[in-house]
Amino acid sequence: MKNLIYFLSIIGGILIISCGTPKKTVATTDNQKEEPVRIANDSLEYEIIIIDIGFNLYLNTIAQPMNYYSQSYLETRNRVYVIEWNIRAQNLIRFDPNIYENIIDYQPHIDYGLEVNYKLFNYFQFAQRKYKMRLGNFRVDG
Repeated sequence: MKNLIYFLSIIGGILIISCGTPKKTVATTDNQKEEPVRIANDSLEYEIIIIDIGFNLYLNTIAQPMNYYSQSYLETRNRVYVIEWNIRAQNLIRFDPNIYENIIDYQPHIDYGLEVNYKLFNYFQFAQRKYKMRLGNFRVDG
């Protein structure tokens, strides 16, 4: 997989899984099952599985619908968020290594498509709320 994007692992959280790996279900604290969220673009040959308790619920209940934002809006936000995320992932003395475990390989010249940018953007929105952090000068949407 030539363009595998490495994403972050969050407290028992996010796993990078190559294509064809079976999905895992995460048990939440109240014994409900939460399915992981898949971010993929098969034509670019990469896949990211996000397993972070509450993200699936956030995506299905709090996040705006996919077509609420334009792809260019999402790309602009994701570029800023990824830069800040990667700075923190490289400075684990100052930032929690349980949150910022991996650098995100998000290339601005690659068209990842609306769905990928939507889910990545919403993960950043979710993480900022959950972990009480701020990754850019934007207000947290949703």
